[in-house]
Amino acid sequence: MAARRAWRLVPDLAEFEGAWRLERDVVHAGAAPARFEGEARFVPGKGGLVYREAGVLSMAGQPPMRAERGYLWRAREGGGIDVAFEDGRFFHRITEGGAAQHWCDPDMYEVRYDFEDWPDWSARWQVRGPRKEYRMVSRFTRLTGP
Repeated sequence: MAARRAWRLVPDLAEFEGAWRLERDVVHAGAAPARFEGEARFVPGKGGLVYREAGVLSMAGQPPMRAERGYLWRAREGGGIDVAFEDGRFFHRITEGGAAQHWCDPDMYEVRYDFEDWPDWSARWQVRGPRKEYRMVSRFTRLTGP
């Protein structure tokens, strides 16, 4: 049996448009795991797609809380996607293979996107440094298309 590839080619930006179920597990070093459940939406705007997620974050010993964040996703000429913070600052680039990094002094953020089961997909983050140490896995399942 052939080994399963951890990625496929990055989908075209337009393929992300719509609503997605989002489930995220976060495991901090030396702490109880956290869970985020909500929805992510990609809508046209600002030269690409505006990404907005909203949902409930649950952590052991704490009451559940509303959480949200957003990014800007823009197609790159020749393929791939640039991801920026809401204010337009570059965050990272998604290319063939799905691996990317972001240095946020003094911590390193590394991600691997997995599009093999498209339209289901995931992003696995590993954050290491003196201020932060955690793993985060986000799983996306399509709810609606464009």
